[in-house]
Amino acid sequence: MGDRIGFVGVGRMGANMARRLKDRGESVTAVYDARRDIAAALAEELGCLVARDLAAVTAASDVIFTVVSDDVAMRRIFAPPSKRDSLLRGARGRLFINCATITPSVHREVERAAGRAGAASLAACMASSITQAREGTLYLMCGGDFATFDRTRPLLEKIAGSIRHVGSAEQAATLKALVNMVMNINTAALAEGLALADAMRLNLTLARDVFSQTGAASRVLQTDGEDMQHREHSCFFSAGHAAKDSGIALKLATAKGLDLPLAAATRRQYARMVKEGLGQLDKSGIAELTFKGRRRKRR
Repeated sequence: MGDRIGFVGVGRMGANMARRLKDRGESVTAVYDARRDIAAALAEELGCLVARDLAAVTAASDVIFTVVSDDVAMRRIFAPPSKRDSLLRGARGRLFINCATITPSVHREVERAAGRAGAASLAACMASSITQAREGTLYLMCGGDFATFDRTRPLLEKIAGSIRHVGSAEQAATLKALVNMVMNINTAALAEGLALADAMRLNLTLARDVFSQTGAASRVLQTDGEDMQHREHSCFFSAGHAAKDSGIALKLATAKGLDLPLAAATRRQYARMVKEGLGQLDKSGIAELTFKGRRRKRR
């Protein structure tokens, strides 16, 4: 596209997306993060501006990716342009590509606010992790104006292996919440299955192999089973984010009068991890709550 590209939110996902685009010949011109030291380190690596504030990212960019943590952060960076610091200051003609997993209605709010400021926006919800961000194989569920999506697609193809336009920005965010809800339930179920196998003195490597060849197979078994067995919980998707994302889905269910007991139980487990100081572990760390004796050994 030849556009100047900015990033707001350069944690592990945002930073690796920026690196990938730089590798593919795109012009990454500015980065911003609430943790200025992280943004400064990435800016030095990429040879771009470490923006002093949000408006500086907008001024230095044609396309801005946002990869922030929650609704509060999203509303802060898209504050009304009358505020001292906002991405919407001087935003006419800009394009915002919003990748955060947040409440669907907030994606709609941002889309409308960007439109009032003369900017375009696209929800690009990611169903992938850090490795895929670096390798350019993200799975993107995009929502918003189709013409905007079509114009943006050549750029998105440099960071994604699969891209789907699924409807409105709100619909894309809803699908992402449901993906994570089901993933979290699967993760909790796998932890319980392996914990019981361990308590029954079964060989866990054997159990995982049997699971993989039967109805117990799942994507989560591939990504998290061995980590649960060996207590390797280096973070690719944190327990804290799992709690947040399951909470988003449960709020949607409540609004529709649905009772989702599995999702509710899973959310309680991840909320417990956060309460016990385990929120920064990978979601596979839920096994620390299910395997007999593990919590006592860690104290």
